[in-house]
Amino acid sequence: ELKAMVLQLRETVLQQKETIGSQREAIRELTGKLSRCEGADGKSATGTWKKELGKGKDTMGDLPRDPAQVIDQLSRTMQTLKDRLESLEHQLRANVSYAALPNDLREMLQRRLADLERQLLSKVAELEDEKSLLHNETSAHRQKTETALNALLEREVICTECNSAFKSPDEFKVSLPLRTNYLYGKIKKTLPELYAFTVCLWLRSSASPGIGTPFSYAVPGQANEIVLIEWGNNPIELLINDKVAQLPLFISDGKWHHICITWTTRDGMWEAFQDGEKLGTGENLAPWHPIKPGGVLILGQEQDTVGGRFDATQAFVGEMSQFNIWDRVLKAEDIMNIANCSTNMPGNIIPWVDNNVDVFGGATKWPVETCEN
Repeated sequence: ELKAMVLQLRETVLQQKETIGSQREAIRELTGKLSRCEGADGKSATGTWKKELGKGKDTMGDLPRDPAQVIDQLSRTMQTLKDRLESLEHQLRANVSYAALPNDLREMLQRRLADLERQLLSKVAELEDEKSLLHNETSAHRQKTETALNALLEREVICTECNSAFKSPDEFKVSLPLRTNYLYGKIKKTLPELYAFTVCLWLRSSASPGIGTPFSYAVPGQANEIVLIEWGNNPIELLINDKVAQLPLFISDGKWHHICITWTTRDGMWEAFQDGEKLGTGENLAPWHPIKPGGVLILGQEQDTVGGRFDATQAFVGEMSQFNIWDRVLKAEDIMNIANCSTNMPGNIIPWVDNNVDVFGGATKWPVETCEN
């Protein structure tokens, strides 16, 4: 389009140049006639014009016979031609955006057209280079993206294999098959003073009504320092210093479930997780109360005194594993990783290890692959 426009401009300028040349020739001819008319008197001028008219050299048509009218007609004609010439020159300057036209207009336009053609070709070459560079960058970016995706897919496959083959260093479960007041497990290690904690465990129970007491922690003077219990048709409850919060957990379907409970003394904030998903949260559960040290941790029974006086109606019936306690509130992503068996994260206060768990009254310990189950 640019080239076609330039060619059209070239043709227009050449035509205007020819028109200006012919107009200038006519002006020079008329100027000479006007000079001769002004230099002679009326009679001789009339005779001269008659001779000129008789010779047929008048190119302006029939002129008046009166010298004054002839001069006036020639002046008007010359002014008209000058105006047309100025208009054409102005139009030419407008079409060619340069202040002063050279003497040789054709040569200047040819040089300008050649420059424009070179600039156009240079721009086309630059665009081709940019296109090639963009294509190369796009290809490199596509290759890099595909490499990253392949790496992620490989990692996903590896993680899937790792998850399916994940084995805890202490894979065992405690089985409590009967609802009695003498089957239970005991954690040998006790708790220090705590201002926050996270308790996580796997459990499976099909008992009804209620699953009983998965664990309880009693200290001198307070048998219900920490208790997780579902008694009868009541919802699952968390007791801290004998204060109660109801938890939105549902685990009495005979399947393995991963349960995590977090608590902090600051405002008594708590959270409840089931199978890695946070199902509830609350506050004002024994706020500003530190968990007392030196108590007894029992699995499967609720304590009315430290380490004893169990009630069969509150006993847990089922199996449990991976009971761990931390002295802090775990992050939600850590709990999710533990629940989906993508990480092994033993509790820093109470880890699930064989030599730290004793069983009594017919409770048993069995090997188990919790994650596969």
